[in-house]
This record gives sequence, C-alpha cells and structure tokens, in this order.
Amino acid sequence: MSRYCLDTSAYSWFKRGDARVVELVDQAEWIGMPCVVLGELYAGFRMGSRVGRNEKELQEFLAEPVVEELSTDHEVARIFGAMVADLRTRGTPRPINNIWIAATCARAGATLLTFDLHFLDFPRVGTLVLQPEP
Repeated sequence: MSRYCLDTSAYSWFKRGDARVVELVDQAEWIGMPCVVLGELYAGFRMGSRVGRNEKELQEFLAEPVVEELSTDHEVARIFGAMVADLRTRGTPRPINNIWIAATCARAGATLLTFDLHFLDFPRVGTLVLQPEP
C-alpha cells in the first residue's frame, strides 16, 4: 500500500507538475497532509500574488478522497519530543517545523515525500528525497 505524507516542498513541486511527484501522488492509495505543512503553504500563499488561486487549488487537493489532513495530537507531541532530544544529542538541530512534520508522518506510518535532505536525519521516518526535474 502506498502511503505518503507530503511536505511543503513536495506539494509545491507537485503543483509545478514535477513528473516524479505527480506520478507518486496519482498512484498513492493514501496521502497525508500535516497541518504544519498547510500552515507553511498558507504563509507562502500570502506572500505571493496568487493567494486566491493557490488556496482554491489546495482546497480542491484536500477534498480528494485519498487525501487526509493530519493534525497534531498527544502521540505526535510525544514523538516530536523524542525527535528533538535525539537530534540535540547527536548535535544535528533541525528547523522546528520539519520536526513537527516528521513526527506527524511517523505517527501516520507513512513515507514522507520531500525535496529536503534534512528529513534524512529522522531515522523513525521513511523518507523519499526527490530531486527537481531539470
């Protein structure tokens, strides 16, 4: 079963039509969208010139039957705490939002689709790091 969580970069490249992301998303049986990713997307939309269009496209994507919005809960918070402690012990701090995204993905038991190498520092999360098409 193909279960993927999208991070902000994966969603952005999906919307740009990156063939690899489009294929993975189109073939997925389940796609999780962490609420932190949604927050990052809405912030990015507000800083651009196509706020309405981007928000409409995101709402259409979220309405797809295979897409589920993922909120943070007590278990995600517990995983987050363990990840922060592990990263600090290893001396590899990462952006807080990335840790929340990784914890949410770990809770969902899904593979994270991303273009960000930082996510490889989370051994508890299956991560597929993609490269943009030339």
